[in-house]
Amino acid sequence: MRLFIVEDDSDLGDALCRRLKQDGYAVDWEQDGEAANDILQFQKYDAIILDIELPSMDGITLLRALRRRGDATPVMMLTARSRMDDRVDALDIGADDYLSKPFDVREFDARCRALLRRSTGSVSSSFEVGKVHFDGAAMLVRIDDVQITLPNREFRLLEILLGSVGRVVSKEQIAEQLFDFDDEAGPNAIEVYVGRLRRKLGDALTIQTVRGMGYLTEVPKHQ
Repeated sequence: MRLFIVEDDSDLGDALCRRLKQDGYAVDWEQDGEAANDILQFQKYDAIILDIELPSMDGITLLRALRRRGDATPVMMLTARSRMDDRVDALDIGADDYLSKPFDVREFDARCRALLRRSTGSVSSSFEVGKVHFDGAAMLVRIDDVQITLPNREFRLLEILLGSVGRVVSKEQIAEQLFDFDDEAGPNAIEVYVGRLRRKLGDALTIQTVRGMGYLTEVPKHQ
């Protein structure tokens, strides 16, 4: 999953980036409203964290431009303002959620997970595919009743593949969600992560390489 943070406060923006990257998300961060608007015209995200008070272009104007282009990416607004009118305006324009500063990082985490579920059409962060039980909130993976340990990036790769069971997902699609602008990911990085994931999943899932197309994840027929 790839998120875009638009926040001009350096300390807060850096803290949110580090928090989300620790959870294995790919995260890009921009401090200027106009620059963020330019990026959003060519780069797609699974969710956007958008401050209202920004230089060059405020968050409300940016959100309005986003929705006018037909971009339905889930957006959570951040602001130090507490007036009800500001919240109503943001929601009416097309914001999906609203969080007032200061906030507890645990609430921020939970709201981000809810935003990403909306992006994928999921109603819960916990689900099962064959023998694999996946819990995005707790960052737990079990095969039958045995918990397996996955580093954050492998965990997010599994999340991407489980969201596309029965469909081929390309390397480009995976890279878009797994890596951010600052990542120096070589051309074979995804193959390495997929190989590690295959070994840990054993026969619980099959991840087939479809030459020239990407990867196909399926539940083995014997299950």
